[in-house]
Amino acid sequence: MPKAWYNIQADLPQALPPVLNPATGKPITPDELLPLFPLALIEQEVSQQRWIEIPDAVRSIYCQWRPTPLYRARRLEQALDTPAKIYYKYEGVSPSGSHKPNTAVAQAYYNKQAGVKKLTTETGAGQWGSSLAFAGALFGLEVLVYMVKVSYQQKPYRRALMETYGARVVASPSTQTQAGRKILAQNPNSNGSLGIAISEAVEVAAADQQTKYALGSVLNHVLLHQTVIGQEALTQLEMAGDYPDIVIGCTGGGSNFAGIAFPFLGAKLRRERDIQVIAVEPAACPSLTRGKYGLPSGQLSQPCGFLKFELKLLGLTEHFPAQQQNRYLLYHL
Repeated sequence: MPKAWYNIQADLPQALPPVLNPATGKPITPDELLPLFPLALIEQEVSQQRWIEIPDAVRSIYCQWRPTPLYRARRLEQALDTPAKIYYKYEGVSPSGSHKPNTAVAQAYYNKQAGVKKLTTETGAGQWGSSLAFAGALFGLEVLVYMVKVSYQQKPYRRALMETYGARVVASPSTQTQAGRKILAQNPNSNGSLGIAISEAVEVAAADQQTKYALGSVLNHVLLHQTVIGQEALTQLEMAGDYPDIVIGCTGGGSNFAGIAFPFLGAKLRRERDIQVIAVEPAACPSLTRGKYGLPSGQLSQPCGFLKFELKLLGLTEHFPAQQQNRYLLYHL
């Protein structure tokens, strides 16, 4: 299991543009982030170091389910009648059933070290909320999850899992925040959205010095925490005597994709190995291939343009090409 997270910012051909303050349109400062995040995570957000050591307390928790298995999908190869070798890395063995605890545990740890008592967050389908609830329980942190209302209603078992770990789950939009009350005044039957849930969680965190906000995707410190996935895959493939020609990862907010792809991309950027990386997105919301790069307007949960810029900077393919003569490394949730 890796002893350090990999930070791709150290190997990029040029620096990424700074994160902008949605209110001012100017580069955001550490002081502006302090109400939401502990200093250690802010430092990771802007760090240019290639390797960031994983604290022993975090690694000891990772050991409950890591390293996760890398499988060769021989029956899929047979069904496709392809000469390609297909591998997939399976993250479903974690306590919450996804890759999300890789960063949830780290974020809970750094918040605990900073003396934080409570974490707020949002969740859509519930994977991130479940993971942060799990991590909060490990470090004795109170966790408040604003869950998109339609998911709150449709996924009672996911909500029950969060509550089992000790989190309080609120359907969003709610009457507990100014943001929620404003939405409900405009549309009393609102089903909610991730942007609305984020707004509520951020509002609560910003109003209390002992409360911080945790995000499960998008930000650099989140992406680098996930690189344990790709680093393990590198070692496992070496044990198998293989190296992929293509790495495929699904993209939403970026943490899944970063986890499997960034360590392989780092080797390519350092000219150690060559590889093709494919970012796959749903046709229903093609933010990478059809999204507009720029500062989000309205909801703060639309960072896809920034991920799109990063992918273009790396020269990545943004769709799945029809190639079957190569080996594939598939990442499977």
